[in-house]
Amino acid sequence: MDKNLILNRITYGANDQSRKLLAKQGYKAYVKDQLENSSKEDPIVVEKIKEFKLHIHYAARGKKVNEERELNYLKEDFSSLWKKLTKNGVLGQEQRRVADEVWGATWIRILHSKWQLKEILVEFWHNHFNVNVEAHDHISLSFAHYDQEVIRKHSLGNFRVFLEAVAQSPAMLYYLDNIVSQASPANENYARELFELHTLGADNYLNHLYNRWREVPGAEEGKAEGYIDEDVYEAARAFTGWTVANGAHDQKGGEFENTGAFLYFEGWHDNYQKRILGVEFAPNQAPMEDGRKVLDLLAYHKGTARHLCKKLCMRLVSDDPPPSIVDKAVATWIKHQKSEHQIKEVVQTILFSPEFEASLGTKLKRPLELVASFVRSIDLSFTPNKHLVWMMDKMGYYHFRWVTPTGHPDHTAFWLNSNMMLTRWNIILHLLEGSHWHKMTKIEQIQKIPEGKERVDEIVDYWINEILGQALPTDDRQRVMNYLAMGGVEDEPPFGNEKDIQRRLRTVVAMIAMTPTFQYR
Repeated sequence: MDKNLILNRITYGANDQSRKLLAKQGYKAYVKDQLENSSKEDPIVVEKIKEFKLHIHYAARGKKVNEERELNYLKEDFSSLWKKLTKNGVLGQEQRRVADEVWGATWIRILHSKWQLKEILVEFWHNHFNVNVEAHDHISLSFAHYDQEVIRKHSLGNFRVFLEAVAQSPAMLYYLDNIVSQASPANENYARELFELHTLGADNYLNHLYNRWREVPGAEEGKAEGYIDEDVYEAARAFTGWTVANGAHDQKGGEFENTGAFLYFEGWHDNYQKRILGVEFAPNQAPMEDGRKVLDLLAYHKGTARHLCKKLCMRLVSDDPPPSIVDKAVATWIKHQKSEHQIKEVVQTILFSPEFEASLGTKLKRPLELVASFVRSIDLSFTPNKHLVWMMDKMGYYHFRWVTPTGHPDHTAFWLNSNMMLTRWNIILHLLEGSHWHKMTKIEQIQKIPEGKERVDEIVDYWINEILGQALPTDDRQRVMNYLAMGGVEDEPPFGNEKDIQRRLRTVVAMIAMTPTFQYR
């Protein structure tokens, strides 16, 4: 397999470091190393996060803040941070700052971490278990905890354990309103998305075929093949009382502690009997047993295995993955469903398959991958700031801010239209031409004639190799050379004054990154 194609699929872009590591280890050893050792934070990333500063600017209630600030909130214990930022008088801008710091640290990891495959999977799971940090200030406040202790901690672990960690996370409890769910009536938002997005998926929704639970195939044996609305209503009752210790009145004459931790409050739980996926739940179960039993039924359901494995294959293989690789992934998922390394085993099955190898270079880069891979490919001096948020928004990628629970689409058709393509091209030019306004890049290296490369064809081939690591189609290469030559000849140095040559060199780099060869992974 071509190492550049491999790295563009399982990392945020091939660079010299990753190419050398892959060449040294070999493909299978490289993947196993990525999967087995990525729980260790990369020392380079630790140092860069420590040094990184992100601007914060607001003026409200007589208080003015305008400074470049370190990522201080990421260093704090969650309970201490919660108490500090929920005191009377604390402004929402400070609570929202926590999510901003996660955003900054995420970009540092994407660009610099040795553990690139881990970052790919972290983004996948953030998207799968999507929460919008702008939906509530307390989601933003708890987002560092969600990122570190839920998504990152479990991204290669056991799905059943992962699912409960998500269900008990303050970020998800606030986002899908389970924080206020009490008996009579229960709030259905979390239960609906638990079935439709987090586990079984829309393919296993059978209400268009069956209106009564007994009609669902397998339900009378307690093994329903899919779910109907009745299952969602009943599951919502199972999760009543799953809330957050946020200092609120409990409506029973007391109030909760204010630690931000998950809280099960028996006084809000619906203890009556329930029936979910054909399984009878006896009344008055032990604390939290109803909810945990629902999570068991869903996590170990064959429909969940297929839904999740297909999504992983869409992420790692193709928009429409061959049934053969989905079947292999499902078999591994079920075989390891009680293993603490379940997800790791499934990912390894996918990445070691012939279907994966056959798909390389055919999956469109989403905006996050496009920008990251460009920066990594030329080792661009790049410091993210809030201008990057605006740039990504223009390409349709709302990092940690996708409004609906679905998360960003992972299909080319969504990202490939005339408006978005123009924006994708412009973003590269912005990074290389507009540094005077966004102040994220230093482009001196791109404005110099590469050492020992004086002719137009030599310069163009140098940048093609740096950015792509492979040849460009002949017509594309010729267009780039024609631009740099600007009427001159290819086997001579580019002519013009120094400023004009510098501008054309920047544009040459951008043109190569605009080619389909670079836009796909």
